[in-house]
Amino acid sequence: MSTADFTTTIMVGQTPKEAFDAINNVRGWWSKEIEGNTAKLNSEFKYHYQNVHRCQMKIIESVPGKKVVWLVMDNYFNFIKDNSEWKGTKVIFEISEKDGQTAIVFTHAGLVPQYECYEVCRGAWTNYIQNSLRNLITTGTGQPNGKDKPQTEDERKLGTVQ
Repeated sequence: MSTADFTTTIMVGQTPKEAFDAINNVRGWWSKEIEGNTAKLNSEFKYHYQNVHRCQMKIIESVPGKKVVWLVMDNYFNFIKDNSEWKGTKVIFEISEKDGQTAIVFTHAGLVPQYECYEVCRGAWTNYIQNSLRNLITTGTGQPNGKDKPQTEDERKLGTVQ
């Protein structure tokens, strides 16, 4: 994994199992616009928002309480020229215990600063992991894309809020 890949880390007081379960509850922290199983190894799921962003993920690794990896099978953004930017990249969640807390290291392997979508995607992923996923783990309620959620500037660009 290159250090240029986008990565962010959160620490929570919940168990690795609770973190793992929350990560797999993709509708609870990323978007309610998900079709398919988000928790079973080798399953594929689709995300879409109008004609702005859609992607298809495959769960290629799932180790309870330790790791989840999604492979981006397909992706489309209507605001960039090269829609192959995400294709073949991996979204990785690594879970470990440190000093009585649970660390979740999120890496979008292949999402690099040279990509046209990098700044928008970095901002959106940071919000989803640092805020929505953290809140889902710690309080049981995330802030996935939804009708009542106000849009951030990056979400407007990505079209990630209904």
